[in-house]
Amino acid sequence: MAIKHWHEAERPREKLIRRGAQALSDAELLALFIGHGPGGSNAVDLGQDLLRQAGGLRQLLDMPREQFCRLRGIGPARLALFKGALEMGKRYLDQRYIREEPLREPCDVGPLFMSRLRAHPCEVFAVLFLDNRHRIITYEELFRGTINAAVVYPREVLRRALEHNAAAVILAHNHPSGDPEPSSADRCITRTLVKALELIDVRVLDHLVIGDEKWVSMASRKMF
Repeated sequence: MAIKHWHEAERPREKLIRRGAQALSDAELLALFIGHGPGGSNAVDLGQDLLRQAGGLRQLLDMPREQFCRLRGIGPARLALFKGALEMGKRYLDQRYIREEPLREPCDVGPLFMSRLRAHPCEVFAVLFLDNRHRIITYEELFRGTINAAVVYPREVLRRALEHNAAAVILAHNHPSGDPEPSSADRCITRTLVKALELIDVRVLDHLVIGDEKWVSMASRKMF
């Protein structure tokens, strides 16, 4: 049955307005962006089918474009809607950290790095630039690599720190394997960056290694 023929209180859009977005199932949330399903099916039916094909909401939204567009009932237009909504949610969460108050602890920004880096299929190296009161200036993803490694150029990190007039940085990179345990290469590049940034009076507060739903603070483990 088409959604327009459902009881008004059970239609996803009306349910959200009356009861809040938290009242909607994953399939109903997807239906808001799908609009209508193919071949007489409704948007909630298609949402349920997409979740079944992908294995869940997270797996669906993390899919690469080519794989996503092979799902039944999906094309580039709906991919754009889903990815746009996901990015908007990330930016909304990021705004918690772009604020006037200084950071209390470097690991407080773990969720920010997690939301930005966890789903990347390759290794990405990012830097959070801070002022002398440890307020966030900006977040940048500087280097991308293979599934196993990203080549990090210290001189580029120094150049960006000088351009932002940063007094401190928090480094982070993801492990696509999902295991956040720092490698010997992670410890080596961290020590290199600490020494290089000291030359321009910029402190490295932490280096976070992002895994699947968890991260490791190298500073808390005294790894540099």
